[in-house]
Amino acid sequence: MTAVPVPYRVTARRRETADTATLYLAPVREALPDFAPGQFAMVHCFGRGEIPLSVSSVQATGGLAHTVRAVGAVSAGLCAARAGDVVGLRGPYGTAWGLETAHGQDVIVVAGGIGLAPLRPLILQAVAAPEAYGRVSVLVGARTPAELVGREEITRWPTAFTGVTVDRPGPGWHGEVGLVTALLDRAPFEAARASAFVCGPEPMIRAAARDLTGRGVRPERVRVSLERNMRCATGHCGHCQLGPLLLCRDGPVVGWDTVEDLVSVREL
Repeated sequence: MTAVPVPYRVTARRRETADTATLYLAPVREALPDFAPGQFAMVHCFGRGEIPLSVSSVQATGGLAHTVRAVGAVSAGLCAARAGDVVGLRGPYGTAWGLETAHGQDVIVVAGGIGLAPLRPLILQAVAAPEAYGRVSVLVGARTPAELVGREEITRWPTAFTGVTVDRPGPGWHGEVGLVTALLDRAPFEAARASAFVCGPEPMIRAAARDLTGRGVRPERVRVSLERNMRCATGHCGHCQLGPLLLCRDGPVVGWDTVEDLVSVREL
């Protein structure tokens, strides 16, 4: 890891939604160490600043990439980047999903909105090694059809079950409508031998984790990715504190058994 941004060139840009894009990156000179699914980088938009972004593709699953939604000055600058532009990266930081701990188990992936992006490399790893895992289920939710990330790619994943639902359907939508947790009724898994990976808005994370554990999945087998205001990414500034945890160092991926009580406290 380095405290100085390392230059990376945008090799390709894929538009996901009206305000979201995936940037594929290659080092201009030296490369950072390999990222693991679930980890994040501090991504620097020169002249604007830097923000934390989890990887949506890693070196082993098609090259390094980040998916970014334009919600502020830095993210808008990154989202507008084109092939040939240069950004800065620091990392890798944080904890990984730890898919290797699910060998021989059913795998349940629950994603809300842009939360699908950090889960994408985990899904690709799981479906690429069907002999290593049981049944893989992917449950995806979004507010509207227009906000679905990776809509075309989702249908190509060779999973045991892939379900997509939206809160507010629009013209031409013929799919599921409702909460993503409702799809759990159709996902094939044996709770006693299942591991779940969850990312999205925090209310969705809480609902999904509680439904999963209520169905018998062990809390330590439910891994969630949490967001707080990460600034330094090295555990020194304290902006990302969640109770006794510093999420840039102890997260962003943590076990539900560790954070259930913490995310239930409104003030935290």
